Amino acid sequence: MIKKSVLIVAAALTFFIGCKKDGAGVAPQQKDSTAFGAYEERFLDGLWKINPDLATQVGYHKYDSILIIPNADSRQKQLTFTRKTLDSLGNFDLNSLTDNGKIDYHLMENQMQYTQWGLQQEKAYEWDPSAYNVIGTFAFILNEKYEPLDKRLRNFYMKMLNIPVYYKEAEKQLKNPVAELTALAIDQHTGGVSVFESDFADSLKKTTIPQPEKQKMLDRAKLSADAIKGYAAWLKGMKNDHPRSFRLGKELYQDKFKYEVQSASTPQQIYNAAIERKKYLHKEMAKYSKQLWPKYFGKAAMPTDTLELIGKMIDTLSAKHVQPDEFQSAISAQIPKLTAFVKSKDLLYIDPSKPLVVRKEPAYMAGVAGASVTSPGPYDKTGNTYFNVGSLSGWPAAKAESYLREYNQYILQILCIHEAIPGHYTQLVYANKSPSLIKSILGNGAMIEGWAVYTEQMMLENGYGNNEPEMWLMWYKWNLRSVCNTIVDYSVHTGTMTKEQVVKMLTHEAFQQQAEADNKWKRVSVTSVQLTSYYSGYKEIIDLREAYKKKVGDKLFKLKDFNEKFLGYGSAPVKYISELMLKKK
Repeated sequence: MIKKSVLIVAAALTFFIGCKKDGAGVAPQQKDSTAFGAYEERFLDGLWKINPDLATQVGYHKYDSILIIPNADSRQKQLTFTRKTLDSLGNFDLNSLTDNGKIDYHLMENQMQYTQWGLQQEKAYEWDPSAYNVIGTFAFILNEKYEPLDKRLRNFYMKMLNIPVYYKEAEKQLKNPVAELTALAIDQHTGGVSVFESDFADSLKKTTIPQPEKQKMLDRAKLSADAIKGYAAWLKGMKNDHPRSFRLGKELYQDKFKYEVQSASTPQQIYNAAIERKKYLHKEMAKYSKQLWPKYFGKAAMPTDTLELIGKMIDTLSAKHVQPDEFQSAISAQIPKLTAFVKSKDLLYIDPSKPLVVRKEPAYMAGVAGASVTSPGPYDKTGNTYFNVGSLSGWPAAKAESYLREYNQYILQILCIHEAIPGHYTQLVYANKSPSLIKSILGNGAMIEGWAVYTEQMMLENGYGNNEPEMWLMWYKWNLRSVCNTIVDYSVHTGTMTKEQVVKMLTHEAFQQQAEADNKWKRVSVTSVQLTSYYSGYKEIIDLREAYKKKVGDKLFKLKDFNEKFLGYGSAPVKYISELMLKKK
C-alpha cells in the first residue's frame, strides 16, 4: 500500500536502481548534463528544508529535530518552492540531457505540478484528518539505528516541541472532513500513541542521558501523547453534519491519476482494459477448474454455471491454510524458498548481503493494508528492509478463518512473491544502489506495484509451483484481484458504486472471502487512485516485455537481461522506460 501526501511520494518509501549515464556527447550536452546534476542537488536541499519528515524517512537527518506546522504559511512556502522549481527547470533543454537526466526532469516536473494541484485543487488538508499524523516519523527516529540512540532521542525530544501546536492547527484546517478518513485517523492515532507513552521511555532507559534531562524528555513526551489523544478525542466529538463524500469525483480523479500513475493511458482506458482482462481470467479459471474437478469431486455433477464452478473449486482449495498464530512464521519460511528458486532459474541477481526482516505490522501503520514492505532510504543504505505483516491476534474465529482462507497456502506464496522475492523487496535492494536520488525519492507507484504483480506471473511462467493447475488457478484469482482493484477504484470514485455492489462483485466474480471484500471497501473509502496502480503498472510492463522481445528477437531475448535492464532505469513511469528500451539505436 502506498499512500501519497502533498510532497511525500510514499509513506512506505520505495527505491530503485538508476540507469547508467550516457558516455558520449557533444560538449554543450555534457556541460548541460553536469549543470543539471548540480541543479538536482540544490532541488533536494530545498525540498528537505520544507519537508523535514520526508528527509528523515529517506535517510537525510540534518532536519530530524524540526516539525513543520501545517498551516497556510507552510503551504505557501511549498507553493513558492514549486513555482521556482518549475521556472528554473525551464532553463534546461530536455533534449540535451542524458537518458537518466531526462527521466529525473520528468519526475521533478510532475511532482511539482502534483504538489500545486494538491494544494490548490484537491485540498485534502481540509477534509482528510489522517493527513495530519506525526507518529510515523517519530517511530522511524526511534526504531532505525542510523545514529547513536542518545542523538536520535535528543532529536526526538526537540521535534516533539511543536506537536501540541501541530494538532491544534490541524483542527483549524479541517472543514467537514470525510467520515471514513476521520475514523481512520482516530484508529491510527489511538493505536500509535504508544510510541510516546511507552516506547520512548523504554528507549531512554538504554541511554546514559542524565536523569534530569531524561525527566524533561519524559515530560514533553507526555504532553505529546496528550496532544495526540486529544486530537483523536476531538475528531470523535466534532460536529460534522455535512461531511465531504469520500468519493473523489471524476475530474479530481482524472487529474490525480495523471500525476500519480503517470500512465501512457487514461483512467477510462485502463478501466476498459481491466474489464477485458476480467473476462479472460474467468475463461482461464474455468478451464483449470474443469481440469481439477474430478481430482477433488470425483464423479459429482459439475456445475453448469461458470462462476459457480470456479467458486466451488477455489473454495475447496482455500481450506488449505495455516493457523492464525502461524501466519507470520509461515511467511518467514517462504523467503529462503523463493530466493533459491530465483537463483536456480537465473531470473535476476539477488544481493545476499541485504537482510529482509519479517515483523509484526507497527500500530501506526495499521488500518489499510495487511502486508507491506518498507525500505531504508537512499541516504541510509545500511538500514533494514522490513516485511510488515498484520497480526490476527484478537480476531474473532470466523473473521480469522475468512482471512486465512483468502490467504491460503497458495495465495500466501504469491503474496510473498509480490511483497518480497522477487517483488518489492528485491526491487528495493536494487533501488538503494541507485546513483539517482531523484528516482529514489520521487519514484512512480505504478511501476513499483506493477513490478510486484509482474513478478508473480514471471515466477509461475518459469515453473514455480511445478506448473500445478491449483497454483495457476489461485494466481489467476490473485491477478483478478489487481484487475478488480482497478474496476472498483474507478467505479467508486468516479461513479456511484456502493459497498453492496463492491462486495457482491468481489465475492461473486472475484471469488474473494467476505473479510477481504469488506477490507477492500474500507480501503477504497480511504484511498483513491492507488488501487489502480497494480494493474496499470503490470499491464504496461507485460506490454513492454513483449515489445522488447520483438525488438531483439526471440533468439536473443533473455529474461534476466530484460528484468535487470528494466530495473536499471530506476523507478520511472513505465512509459518513459518503454521509450528508452524500445528506441532505435
